[in-house]
Formats: sequence, structure tokens, C-alpha cells
Amino acid sequence: MKQRSIGTAWRFLVLLVAIAAMTLPLTAGAVATGKPEDVGLSAERLARIRAAVQQHIDAKAVSGAVTLVARRGRIAHFEAHGLIDVEGKRAMPRDGIFRLASMSKPITAVAVMMMIEEGKVRLNDPVSRFIPEFAEARVALARPGRGGGAPPAAGPGAPGGGRGAPAPVDLVTATRPITVRDLLTHGSGLMSGGLGQGQAGAAAQRGPNDTLALYIPKLGAVPLDFQPGTLWRYSGLAGFDVLSRIVEIASGQTFNKFLEARLFDPLGMKDTGFTLPADTTRLVPLYRRANNALERVPDQGGLSSTVYFSGAGGMVSTAEDYAQFATMLVNGGELDGKRYLSPRTISLMASNHTGDLVNGQFGRPAAGMGFGLGVQVVEDPAAAGLRQSKGSWGWAGAYGTNVNIEPAERMVTIIMMQTSTPALQRDFENAVASAIVD
Repeated sequence: MKQRSIGTAWRFLVLLVAIAAMTLPLTAGAVATGKPEDVGLSAERLARIRAAVQQHIDAKAVSGAVTLVARRGRIAHFEAHGLIDVEGKRAMPRDGIFRLASMSKPITAVAVMMMIEEGKVRLNDPVSRFIPEFAEARVALARPGRGGGAPPAAGPGAPGGGRGAPAPVDLVTATRPITVRDLLTHGSGLMSGGLGQGQAGAAAQRGPNDTLALYIPKLGAVPLDFQPGTLWRYSGLAGFDVLSRIVEIASGQTFNKFLEARLFDPLGMKDTGFTLPADTTRLVPLYRRANNALERVPDQGGLSSTVYFSGAGGMVSTAEDYAQFATMLVNGGELDGKRYLSPRTISLMASNHTGDLVNGQFGRPAAGMGFGLGVQVVEDPAAAGLRQSKGSWGWAGAYGTNVNIEPAERMVTIIMMQTSTPALQRDFENAVASAIVD
């Protein structure tokens, strides 16, 4: 009898352990879900998000989107809209995988801040401390009598500079070296669409087999577009790829391995990385608007690579994965009992480091904005004309992904699409703001 009681008790204990295991989150860093009213949001008003997105789908401005709102540590809204595949009429899944483009940059900025906390990198370090090829920086200036305009450029940070013959310029010695802070704040003048980029030539051409270690030193020969720290001009690719290489040198790991070990794996970001997934059914195609309709962009390669890990724009992710990362940030650097950065480091990252220089630049509002370390900062929502709280921060991607982190509301908002539609981003932000009731 006693033996049977022990056996029964043991089987009961095993059953309890199994049940408990089934109730655990599937990933170590999963942000829990909650009812909107429990986190100060109105479920009825959050439904306006659906209407706002559908309006743009009906207008054929976007094929579909995924939207997510997390507040006070709980996901209160998480919804897929429209189609992932217009031609096949497949519904957008909530776990659709999106090309982040420049929404990769906040992840890279956090990697740099980790190295700064460990004393391996300083904000004021010259880039040449890590990459000697940047030691002799020069600045391109328009030749007197030739006008000051830059040649037509392929776009901020795009390899190869402008189209056609480079404008005649003079090269002068930089007044100071470019620093880690310059790269994080887009104050370096490196490949930011100006006269220097127009002179880049072969130095800016990246080969298909180039790694960061092979390619980034070449950029040391590219003239800068302006004297470091004097302007804000978006270095779309080069600046943050240089930062990616600095993290590799400081950490002793390739950039992809560093992010996997320090952020993606511990945060449970299972669908985030640099390579496109083997299961392409969840990969959201790129679309563009043409002739009042949407057409698929033929090249699906994007910036993702198995050898070149671009922290500027090469990552893919899902809305839920990115919510783990963003919730860690809004929590002051901590998620599920694991600390990634200190609150003071997060505060430094989200502070305005550029004064008024970013206002009116690269599609930013003419007033009310600042720029931190890899992210824009809303200094005055009324002046900027934005439906966000003062001190909110984040960044967007060229294909339509966007994240806002609002410390005052303890809230993260994410919208992901693959046709850039800024008007939908603003309508989404308005619907979220109207749903805050507590």
C-alpha cells in the first residue's frame, strides 16, 4: 500500500510538472499579452487601428500590415491586416517576416552601447582607433566659382555616390577625426549624399563576397561630405556598417554572432537575423505603387546576406520579435529579469545629441525634433505635429517598418509593411493615441 501511494504521488508530480511546462512561454523573452483595459487602453478605440489600415489597403497604397501595441509590459493589440501575397490572395500572417531596412539601426545602436558599458568603446573614440584607414580623413568642398551643389546622388548612404561625372571639388583635411558619436548621430559626413560621396568611386563598391572586415576599411578613403559634427545628414548605409565593424573588433565576434548571443537568443527573437528564412511563405514581399495599383518588386534579395552583416539595414524580423527588443528598451534595459543595458545608458541613447540640426532633414518635421544615438527623439510633439508623447523615440525602415518607444506611457508601438506609406504610420499613431484612456 505504501509503495502504491509513493508511485501515485510520483505520477501526480510528473503530471504537474508537464502542465507547468505547457504554460510557460515558448521563448525566454516573450512579452505577455493582456486585456487593453488592464493597461489603460480602450479595446473599442484600438479597433480604429483596423479601420485606419483598411482605408490604405482599399486605396491600394499598401498590400497589408501587422500592427502591435504593448503597454505596461503587456501586448494589448496584435493584429494582421490585408494580404501578404496580392497575386495569390494569401492573408497576412501575424508572424510575417519583414525586411527591417533602417529599423535595423536601433539594434546596432544597442550593440554599440553594450560595448560602451563594458569600457571597450567610448563615444568620443575616433573611428581610426579601431579602423586605422580612417586616420587621414578629408572633406570635399566645391571648387570656387563652380557652385556648391552636390551631384545627383543615388540616395543617402547608397554605394557608388552620384550618377554621371563627379562635380569638381577640392579636398581639405578634416578639422578633427570622425568619432563613434558622429556615426551614431549622423554627424560624420560619411556617404551622406554630398560632394564627398560623389568622389567615392571604386572605394564605395562592395563585392558580393565582401565581409565587414574586408569592405569597411575601404571607406576610409572616401572624402567626407562636410566637417564632422557640423551638420546632420543621414548616412543610410555606411555609418552604421562602420559601427557594426567596430562592434566586431571590440567584441571579438562577427556581428551576427554577437547579436545572436547578446540580444536575439536571450530575448527570444527567433525570427530575427541577417539571412532570409528557408520558409519563404512567411517572407513578406516588397511592393511598390504604380499605375494606381501595387506591383511586386522583382528583386527579393534586399540587403540580407550570409557574409555581410549590415547593421545599417540588413536585418529581417517579425513584429512580435521586435516587440521583445523594444519592450526591453522601454523597461530601461531589462526584460524578464535579465538586464541588457542600464537605465542611464538607455536615457543617454534617447537624449537629443544634435540640438536643432535634425529638424527639416530627411523627411523630419521642421521643428520639435532631436536625434539621439541611433534614434530620433520627439522634443516637442506639438511643434513636430506628431501624435506621440514628449520624449518618445524610435526609427523607421525604408520599406515601411516603424517603431515608437514612449517612456512617458510605458508603451511600444510597431507597424510593419513592405510598401513605404508614411500617411498610414501617422494614422496608426493617431489611432493608438486616441485609445489611451488611463
